[in-house]
Amino acid sequence: MHEKAILTDLNDRSREVFRRVVESYLATGEPVGSRTLTRDMTEKVSAATVRNVMQDLEHLGLLDHPHVSAGRLPTQLGLRLFVDGLMEAGPVSATDREMIEETLDNDSGDTGAMLDRVSTALSALTHGASLVLMPRQEAPVRHIEFVSLAPDRALVVLVFADGRVENRVFTPPAGHTASSMREAANFLNAVAEGRTLADLRRGISREIEASRQKLDQMAAALIASGLAMWDGEGSDARLIVRGRANLLADEASDLDRIRSLFDDLERKRDIADFLELAEHGEGVRIFIGSENKLFSLSGSSLVVSPYMNADRKIVGAVGVIGPTRLNYGRIVPIVDYTAQLVGRMISGRKG
Repeated sequence: MHEKAILTDLNDRSREVFRRVVESYLATGEPVGSRTLTRDMTEKVSAATVRNVMQDLEHLGLLDHPHVSAGRLPTQLGLRLFVDGLMEAGPVSATDREMIEETLDNDSGDTGAMLDRVSTALSALTHGASLVLMPRQEAPVRHIEFVSLAPDRALVVLVFADGRVENRVFTPPAGHTASSMREAANFLNAVAEGRTLADLRRGISREIEASRQKLDQMAAALIASGLAMWDGEGSDARLIVRGRANLLADEASDLDRIRSLFDDLERKRDIADFLELAEHGEGVRIFIGSENKLFSLSGSSLVVSPYMNADRKIVGAVGVIGPTRLNYGRIVPIVDYTAQLVGRMISGRKG
């Protein structure tokens, strides 16, 4: 509450100086000085007057000047207050709408392929990296197989009734054998028929306990460690990431920050948390810098919106991640429109 009051208490001149500093930073990524601002101010004021206003804004925590130069940059607090109180988000342009809608033309019914196209279009439009979380698939499991890759690495393969095949590499219990892998697979296939993966995960502990005398201890451990790869609300296979290279196109990029972000995106950590970020509020949410618990070490911003199925249940999310100087006013409506469009396609509604 106190932070919002800061913006409310600013006079017109201070608000204009603050807005122009932020807008300049979002456009160029560079500090802006008092002389530059003086040329564009609505009222004719001296550079010294503007410099004094900038110093006041710095004392309030809205601006910072990172170097010995007189140029100022917005702080994370400054960006947050700008986004919440001063940003003007325009409508999605006809060109942007057309590009997003084209990804849904000639839809083959393959949700994954459609969302892959959406993600590619989103990264191209926003010049950031796009994140699209697919809905969790609920087709029954048809077959499960364990494959040994090395003493400390194994593969669990799931074939679903709709023909989809997913696999994960996991760390099996030490001392596993080919026979324990066969026993684990045979046990799972016997109890999996007609059950979704979520059903299987929920009931597997009871099944193991009921069959413990017949089930080898090693096989039981294999089942537990193998199915753990699908534990929780989602898996890394559900997150589509496109446009990582866009993050390197910015000449002002901090390479250490970009490397950290690439590492996060490559490992696709905390995927369930990505959806959780979107679920705690309707519409688009903006996370700036350390507000973003997924990528806080990278000093980046995330714009994310959930999408819903026909039952109005949140089943996935779309988002864009990039430097804190994202063009929020343009990207927010694009993410919002994309999420609504994907929701209509997922739920079978046209519009």
